[in-house]
Amino acid sequence: MNASLLRKLGIALLMALMLGGVAACDNEGPAEQAGENVDEAVDDAGDSMEEMGDNVEESAEDAQN
Repeated sequence: MNASLLRKLGIALLMALMLGGVAACDNEGPAEQAGENVDEAVDDAGDSMEEMGDNVEESAEDAQN
């Protein structure tokens, strides 16, 4: 076999492996679901902290008046 054919076969094999890996990412496993749950919890906590800060600011303004 010549080098050009081996190079083409190698590239084709690499592309097939990469496409297989991308297709496998569609299936969510328990670790991915747990990660998404953690992300959502952090976002919710951040929203709650922001809301609490707004409430404190409003209370301070009301107390000044």
